[in-house]
Amino acid sequence: MPGIHTTLTRLTVLLVSLLAGWRAIASAPAVGGEKQKPNLQSEFFSLCDAACRELNSPARRVPFYQDSYAVRALAVAHDLGGKPKYLEMCRAWSDRMLAFQEKMIPKGAYYMNYGRKPGQDRGEWYVADSSSIALGVLATAVRCNDPAEKARYRKSVESFAQLVIDNYVRSSGGVTDGFWSQFDGEWWCSTGIFGSLAFVLYGETGKEPYRKAGLGALEWLNRQEIRKAQHISFDEAAPTVIMYVWEAYSAAWPYLKTEGETKKGALAQMAVALDWMARNQVGPGGSSRWNYNSQWGSKLGGLPFHMIVFARHVPGNERVAAAADRELAHLSDLLFGSGTPTLSQLAAFSMMSYAEKLSPGAMYRGSQR
Repeated sequence: MPGIHTTLTRLTVLLVSLLAGWRAIASAPAVGGEKQKPNLQSEFFSLCDAACRELNSPARRVPFYQDSYAVRALAVAHDLGGKPKYLEMCRAWSDRMLAFQEKMIPKGAYYMNYGRKPGQDRGEWYVADSSSIALGVLATAVRCNDPAEKARYRKSVESFAQLVIDNYVRSSGGVTDGFWSQFDGEWWCSTGIFGSLAFVLYGETGKEPYRKAGLGALEWLNRQEIRKAQHISFDEAAPTVIMYVWEAYSAAWPYLKTEGETKKGALAQMAVALDWMARNQVGPGGSSRWNYNSQWGSKLGGLPFHMIVFARHVPGNERVAAAADRELAHLSDLLFGSGTPTLSQLAAFSMMSYAEKLSPGAMYRGSQR
């Protein structure tokens, strides 16, 4: 029976072989001449400016989880020397989340801008969406220089994390989605997003319960056949399933340096995701049945983020990074083809991919860079 090292080597070879279509596309001559590459930094700051115009507007009526991805990207724009207002907007948005949180039942929950409202003890409330919000607040916290301000935001996130660990993390490692009337079992979305939050919190605080929760979530996801995902199925929402589940994997790579069974499972799951992306992303040269501006298809904007993170942490996957670049160029066409962009769902998720390309590792960074 082959050892773990041999098995991991074979999995890495499998990952590369799954990209045969991308290899052929990369070597094919361009039709109609070489297309000019987008200025990613200029476009990224344009998206950030759109976020600043819209994020905290009283007229904005979108779920807060959607805006949390723009907030995380704005925090990276601050790292890149962007306008001071980028971090100011992160603070203003996070302050709103904390003000709502103070009145939420159960204690520690975040208001999602729909469902259960502050002060109510009935109604739907979801761990998955709230985990996205927590990641936005934590991204703000790690960039605060004032210790009291940093502690206030971090306390908010840790209060939410404790709520989930105490009530919604099961012995399997999977995470249920809070008060969801349709399903009360461990779910791919809540497990994936809370798993990523647990790893980022562990990196920031060094507290062992967060590492344990992150690894438990990852091991639960490893045991699933993600293409058989239920309660919003893979066939119905594949870009969304991959986007949210692989948040846990992308956040976990720094903690999977040893060649153990968890890493073996993570590589096997990544092979599934890369195979799907090679067949369904437009950027690598194909066509897609997914509408990039739809509810499920908009998460295609965040998939280059995972590709770039994977290629950085798992050597020998340069072609994955090249395919991500081509998909970013396609996203550029979609976002800027009609002029000044707005903060659509596609824009919010694409901002993650722009941010990771321009500042590798910054999306998950802690206070100590």
